[in-house]
Amino acid sequence: MKKGLLAISILLVSGLYAQKLTLKQSIDKALLNHPDIKSFMLKVELSQKSYDSSFSAYLPQVNLQANYNPLQTFALPVNGLFRTVDDDSFGVGVSVRQKIWDFSKTSSTIKASKVDEDISKLSLEDAKELLAYRVKSLYSLMILQQEAIRVRKKDLQTKEAFYNQAKALVQQGIKTKADESRFLSSVYVAQDALALATSLYEKAKTSLSLYINEKIEDDIELEKEVLKRSYSSDIDIEKEILQTNYQLKIDSLNIEKNRLLHKATKASNYGSIDAIASYNHIDTLNSYDSKLVGINLNIPLYSGGKISAQTQKAKISLQLAQAKKASKLLTLKEDIEKLLIDIKRYDQTIKAREAQLDAANETKKVLDARYKEGLATYIEVLDVASVALNAELGVVEAYYQKSMAIDQIEYLKGR
Repeated sequence: MKKGLLAISILLVSGLYAQKLTLKQSIDKALLNHPDIKSFMLKVELSQKSYDSSFSAYLPQVNLQANYNPLQTFALPVNGLFRTVDDDSFGVGVSVRQKIWDFSKTSSTIKASKVDEDISKLSLEDAKELLAYRVKSLYSLMILQQEAIRVRKKDLQTKEAFYNQAKALVQQGIKTKADESRFLSSVYVAQDALALATSLYEKAKTSLSLYINEKIEDDIELEKEVLKRSYSSDIDIEKEILQTNYQLKIDSLNIEKNRLLHKATKASNYGSIDAIASYNHIDTLNSYDSKLVGINLNIPLYSGGKISAQTQKAKISLQLAQAKKASKLLTLKEDIEKLLIDIKRYDQTIKAREAQLDAANETKKVLDARYKEGLATYIEVLDVASVALNAELGVVEAYYQKSMAIDQIEYLKGR
């Protein structure tokens, strides 16, 4: 009974420490905790408030005024002459102004604010996709370096075994000191390579830990299969990306926003027509009420070139937005073609390096046996070990590079 309880306890403890961090968990935690996402969410709220502020120009503007002067001089006609009287005065009133027509200046400004709000929302989604892409890069890099550490450890063990074997053979008089020294040197090189791989892994782990705002344990288990993904480009990838890419959508909306702002600025030349009404109660030497209802026309005749300069500025901003989209479109097409070419190349690289690894392992077995019999030199043994090591690491690196290219395409798709 006690043994059974002990076994259960061991399983529970091992279960607690055998932590697994999936790629989806990493992305979700980064999206939840990263300050960049919170910043873009605040920008969305800010753009919504800007739209509310712009829309308020459609609504009646109501103002309450009140004034009290303890001492005011009044001029009164008395027998054909003017005499002055000092007295206090008091006034209170309310005024209403409602915009009737301003040649689409207000409506264009409001529409531009709405477009700006849409831009903020798309920017938030693009920021999320970019953050997810960065997390994928760090996660994949951790997997790559984990594999590199595993291979480097195996290589170090092999080099140490060869070194110990060489020492024994030297003592037996079968091998020379040169063999022993050369294998010792290879041990040092393997130790340095292992330290480098460990350092790169720790850096990637630290970065990912900061992204997800959570400490990652040393014995964390990762989804290694995320590297070995197939990719099919049967559909028109370029067409799909150009339709769904967030940056292109943002550039299109920027063009629309600047077009509306240009229209609003041009409308400033024609002025506006407003309905006005007011009611005031005035209590001075006499007490009376003042009422006003009417239409107000305001046409700017001369503003020192201010409106003209603002119109030209808005026009240039529109042209810049159009040029920016054209440049982005060209760059995007170039990036897509390069990524698709790279993916095809990585497929060939993986096949070649896997074949190279199989051949190197077979050759290594033969040379190891020949070395023991004195039929091969230490140089041949180290050379084939180096080829096998590079081939094994090369396979993993090729999978990593292909995975990064696929992730970049997915980011460009806005997914």
